[in-house]
Amino acid sequence: MSSFKEIVTKAVIGKAKKTTTNSFSLTPEEAPNTVLGCWVINNKFSGTKANDGSVVVNGSFDVNVWYSYDADKKTAVATQNFSYTDNLKVPLKEDHALDDASEIIVRTLRQPTVTNVSVDSGVVKLDIEKEMGVEIVGDTKVKVSVEDDYDDYEEIVDDDLELNDDYLEEEKEN
Repeated sequence: MSSFKEIVTKAVIGKAKKTTTNSFSLTPEEAPNTVLGCWVINNKFSGTKANDGSVVVNGSFDVNVWYSYDADKKTAVATQNFSYTDNLKVPLKEDHALDDASEIIVRTLRQPTVTNVSVDSGVVKLDIEKEMGVEIVGDTKVKVSVEDDYDDYEEIVDDDLELNDDYLEEEKEN
């Protein structure tokens, strides 16, 4: 005979990813002639619940631009910190809702990367692409079958054991 029990546990109740491209401008001290390289470092972010039930990811990163100036005779590196905000509508499974007890986990699925760079009137214009993933962990119920009087132990029976009734007598003789 079996019955059912409900177990309340934490599980992923919503999961989504989003790729975004943002444009930024950086003005170095010297007017650049050519961009020689650029990279994005120190990506930091966190996710919070918005009033409309979506997830807002706030973050920032540093952009380093290596450029030449003075008719390509000298080089320098300009660094600037940029902030970003991404809004992600995460679809939730079944009848779950994003509430204060839900845990929001944000991951970088693809690190921020400069996809396009140009110089216009002494200003470096950058397009930066990144992919963020969000998981929402919340309470859910799991129904399991429980078997009553279930015994999974194997019983060992020592039927093959032979007793030597003369054992004590033999030990006295030795």
